[in-house]
Amino acid sequence: MARTKAIYVCTECGGQSTKWQGQCPHCQAWNTLVESRPETAVPSRYSPLTESKPLQMLGNVRAEATARLSSGISEFDRVLGGGFVPGGVVLLGGDPGIGKSTLLLQALAQVSRNHPVMYVTGEESPEQVASRAQRLKVDSGRVALLPEIQLEKILQAIQQNRPTLVVIDSIQTIYSDALESAPGSVSQVRECAAQLTRTAKGQGPVLVLVGHVTKEGSLAGPRVLEHIVDTVLYFEGDSSSSFRLVRAAKNRFGAVNELGVFAMTETGLREVTNPSAMFLSHYDAPVPGSCITVTLEGTRPLAVEIQALLDEAQQGTPKRLSVGLEQNRLALLLAVLHRHAGVACADQDVFINAVSGVRIAEPAADLAVMLAVVSSLRGKPLPEKWVVFGEVGLAGEVRPVQRGQERLKEAAKLGFTHALIPKGNAPRQPIEGIQVTTVDRVDRAVSAIFRGE
Repeated sequence: MARTKAIYVCTECGGQSTKWQGQCPHCQAWNTLVESRPETAVPSRYSPLTESKPLQMLGNVRAEATARLSSGISEFDRVLGGGFVPGGVVLLGGDPGIGKSTLLLQALAQVSRNHPVMYVTGEESPEQVASRAQRLKVDSGRVALLPEIQLEKILQAIQQNRPTLVVIDSIQTIYSDALESAPGSVSQVRECAAQLTRTAKGQGPVLVLVGHVTKEGSLAGPRVLEHIVDTVLYFEGDSSSSFRLVRAAKNRFGAVNELGVFAMTETGLREVTNPSAMFLSHYDAPVPGSCITVTLEGTRPLAVEIQALLDEAQQGTPKRLSVGLEQNRLALLLAVLHRHAGVACADQDVFINAVSGVRIAEPAADLAVMLAVVSSLRGKPLPEKWVVFGEVGLAGEVRPVQRGQERLKEAAKLGFTHALIPKGNAPRQPIEGIQVTTVDRVDRAVSAIFRGE
């Protein structure tokens, strides 16, 4: 019998090639082609073309508000955009041991009080799941458990039991008899996810898929997996910290980049009701190089401490290191600070850190970074109870940022009494408990903080 010729499939786009290449010819991604075997022909699982539905005019389709299904965990509901949407498909990814199964088991226990649920486990035995439920002290008596990895049996169980919420842990362990490749391969992951998604859209159960991640932190499997689901969530956290973050990377029913904050305890994940407190340090007295800013994570304003440390360079080329903020953005801000505020750091090693491992992607922290740098360079702390935010342009102007009112209200709630903000974000009505100072140039911002120098 002739040996079946191998093909190479891209893990990013699912494209195929007859030979291995360093770069995918379809999506141009590097080192993503993996060896696979061509699938044999199988009977069509799709409806024939003659049974297609008639066309509808979009204007005649009634858009009705759908009642969401609460997970029973408010931080989880926030990331989802208000709860699960019937027929919606959620993909949850994260590092091994980060807490994905723990969070979903807690959510299943909450939902099972009023709705039928099903937990499909392909990685653990029923005894292992029961042991975790006992350790978490959750009421799992109504959680239906299915230890199965064959797709056809899972679909049959969903059709027979009609659960409201189904968790598949994990999608990489599921396989279909219609394909010959091993579980976790590109074709298996893509086909199983497509079949499960089609079932969710047709019968209405909420479907949660647990996905593995690669060493780079992205979801394993073809990128098409992220396209066919409605919501993509990433579970983030540092192994040395008890805090866990759930971030929405895609959400058809809510805000993108929404953030949910949890703390890992002996009895599972506990919600953090005031996440701003975990991003702030507490000092007996103000210290140089520390500046508080308010950043947005989805719809939530968070107060974050920006720390800067400047030290005389010991080598020819000064170091520029940024943790939690974009590296290139730091070099840009230092150049603007020199050109438009007269603060030179050319002979200094500059280190910037966002406290507690938070990542800041928006430019609203520009002004806080610059003032933290000046504070460390001059060895003088910023005034106590001050908060700073604003985007800085190459011409030295301080630009307004979105939702400035909510940032100021969050700062006032945390006890800050003064705010240095862009002139374009000046509130129309005074905000109780906080005094606002507006600036339109970088040099004026430095002068407003470090008066008399």
